[in-house]
Amino acid sequence: MLDDLTLHVSVSRQQLSVLCAGIVVSYWPVSTAFNGVGENEGSGCTPRGLHTIRACIGAGLPVNAVFVGRRFTGEIYSAELACAYPERDWILTRILWLSGCEPGKNRLGSVDTMRRYIYIHGTPDTEPMSVPQSHGCIRMRNADLLQLYDQVGPGTAVIIEE
Repeated sequence: MLDDLTLHVSVSRQQLSVLCAGIVVSYWPVSTAFNGVGENEGSGCTPRGLHTIRACIGAGLPVNAVFVGRRFTGEIYSAELACAYPERDWILTRILWLSGCEPGKNRLGSVDTMRRYIYIHGTPDTEPMSVPQSHGCIRMRNADLLQLYDQVGPGTAVIIEE
């Protein structure tokens, strides 16, 4: 994990940037919520504001490891598995579980990011990036997420802006 690291998610650009001491050192395309931005529980929106990474989940698991309820199911995503479960919202490879830092905006009560289970997570490579299609989370390509995962840890700041 690098010191003085901040992640910046731009919903309008559908991009996640890594800043070290305020300088962009890397960036990747993402897919945020189909329903746009918003903080309310049940909205299906991506929450805005200052967050931190609460937990990093999946270290050591293979690419395309499938998660349900933040637990590895033992499955590895494949086209066959996708055909067998066409309605599943695939959470793959790694999870960076976010926690809001702004009481009343994205922390506590009906706007609590952590209680809404908002993650930065991997998605099937067949899913488009740079297009808002998630159920509220921030989706990334698995290869990109693996690079990011090695740079961050619990407590890393994440700013999500329109």
